[in-house]
Parts: sequence; C-alpha cells; structure tokens
Amino acid sequence: MQNIIQLNPTVPLETPKGKAYAHFLIDYGQEFDLIWVCFQVETGECWSWNNKDIKLQKNITMGIRL
Repeated sequence: MQNIIQLNPTVPLETPKGKAYAHFLIDYGQEFDLIWVCFQVETGECWSWNNKDIKLQKNITMGIRL
C-alpha cells in the first residue's frame, strides 16, 4: 500500500544536488526507503530522493547540526 503525504510546512533538506525543500513524502511500505519529493533551491528542478540520501538543512536557531 502506497501513502503520499503533502508536507505543510515544507521541510528544508540537503540533497546530493544541494539545498531543497521537500513537498511530499512517499511511503511504499516497510520493505522500502521513504521517498522525499523535493524542489531544488538553485534550479527549481523536482527530484525524488531516498531517505538515506538526504539530511536536514543546518539551522543554528533550532540547534540542528551545529
């Protein structure tokens, strides 16, 4: 069973192609990685990333990855 979740607010991420905002999360079930549907900040391109390929963007105010 596949679930697609719209993220509101979007989630700022670091991807292999740079900074992006995740707009959707796709869950194919327990035997698969989560898939993050992201729009890249610099190019506006839409890419889908496996859970293992992304990290939260640095955010000093929130104490993320100081």
